[in-house]
Amino acid sequence: MAEIEKPTIVIVGCGIAGISAASKLCKAGFQDVRILEATSRSGGRIKTEKLGNYITEIGATFIHGPCKENPVFCLSRDYGLLDREALTRRNQAMDIGESPPWVTNWFSSSGQKLNAKQMDSALDMFDKIVDDTEQFKNQRETPWASVGDFVRSKVKEQATKKWKGKDESTRKLLLCAISSMMKFECCSSAVHSMDELDLAAYCMYKDLKGLDCTFPNGYEGLIKNMMSELPSDLVTYNKPVHCIHWNSSESQASTVTVECEDGERIPADHVIATVPLGYLKRHCSTLFSPSLPANKLQSIQNLGFGTCNKIYVEFESPWWDADCDVIYLVWKDEEDFTDKVSDISKNWIRKMSAFTVLKPSESHSHVLCGWIAGHESEYMETLPEQEVKRAITELVRTFTGNSTIALKRILRSQWFNDPWTCGSYCHPTIGCSAKDLRNMMEPLPKKGSESQPLQVLFAGEATHPCYYSSVHGAVLSGWREADRLISNYPSINAPQD
Repeated sequence: MAEIEKPTIVIVGCGIAGISAASKLCKAGFQDVRILEATSRSGGRIKTEKLGNYITEIGATFIHGPCKENPVFCLSRDYGLLDREALTRRNQAMDIGESPPWVTNWFSSSGQKLNAKQMDSALDMFDKIVDDTEQFKNQRETPWASVGDFVRSKVKEQATKKWKGKDESTRKLLLCAISSMMKFECCSSAVHSMDELDLAAYCMYKDLKGLDCTFPNGYEGLIKNMMSELPSDLVTYNKPVHCIHWNSSESQASTVTVECEDGERIPADHVIATVPLGYLKRHCSTLFSPSLPANKLQSIQNLGFGTCNKIYVEFESPWWDADCDVIYLVWKDEEDFTDKVSDISKNWIRKMSAFTVLKPSESHSHVLCGWIAGHESEYMETLPEQEVKRAITELVRTFTGNSTIALKRILRSQWFNDPWTCGSYCHPTIGCSAKDLRNMMEPLPKKGSESQPLQVLFAGEATHPCYYSSVHGAVLSGWREADRLISNYPSINAPQD
């Protein structure tokens, strides 16, 4: 490939994928690098806010798999952003997959606190069945229509054997607990129902070792540290991109033109697009000219992109145990393993089946994080905050049997109605395969040549083959595309005499 002496590189999006790509390019010696960001802030789906004096994560919450193989963990460790516990060898060596060793509290819709030891048997069964999906990795066909179908089938089969000796009311309660687990699992994949998850493709995601940890002072601390190492004028904020004009014909010039919504047209030798898959799904027909290749368009449709929102709730005093990590809510009329509600406008709150407990802060706040996914989550976003607060108050009072419990305040995420994200993160829908993830990260044109060099490259969590939906997947994708360009310009990064 004929080398351009000083290539111009435009990165669309200042989320962590874009920041990671820019960081690697700048460190390699590229001087003409620019990020265009549609909003007024960096970080994308990493967003830290406060509920009173309490630090909350509106976007990404955990470092999933904090070990030496995780770039987010390594960066955060090097920046001094983690607490001692997260840095211990024991934490990094734990192999827990998606089932952290949490202390549970259980409450039923009859207003009773349930026996945790008894109810945890439903949780253990559910986790093991979900883990059993690993057997279908790389299989083209399976006997079950979806992950949801597999889980329901296996629960019925195992419950008949394991819970046969229990009384009828206890058995029904344990079956209802499975519905709670399924709703909570929907949050892990940002999916409306587990029936939408492809059983074989579900196993494409690769877990890393380590007990998931959080940032004591907020995830945005990682963004601030990474941004501090970039040139101060590298990002242009409030600069939405309308269209990326690339050239599909070898007879045309190879320069890419980035057309912004304000009318400015920016020429570039290479563009790295890091926009979320949700935005791509809505705008791919107009965001690229000429249109994207058919295989990439098909994969954009094949991959799912759903919504998972969080609602932080502050109470005057705790109604959960001091050592509790997660609270599960069990509706006593859901023994049919349901993970969605029948009438969303009336019953959306039923989809929120669990709260995680935030560690007490110095201000002695008592804060829970409620998790809700799917269309119910998207509907919640449309409601006035006061209505959401009222619904959660009624929910908590119903499950605790305490009509005096009051909420101080709430804070919620609203990712579906964010015009630049259109949801939370990706998941493998029915019919999705590893080929779709490969297509997502394929540059334009597919194979660069001397007459037609690489013009448009793609990064972001939905372009990583096994760490999709994660922050570390986004970081690695940004580095990957930076490396793709660096390899084409050996003289820029060559040691000087």
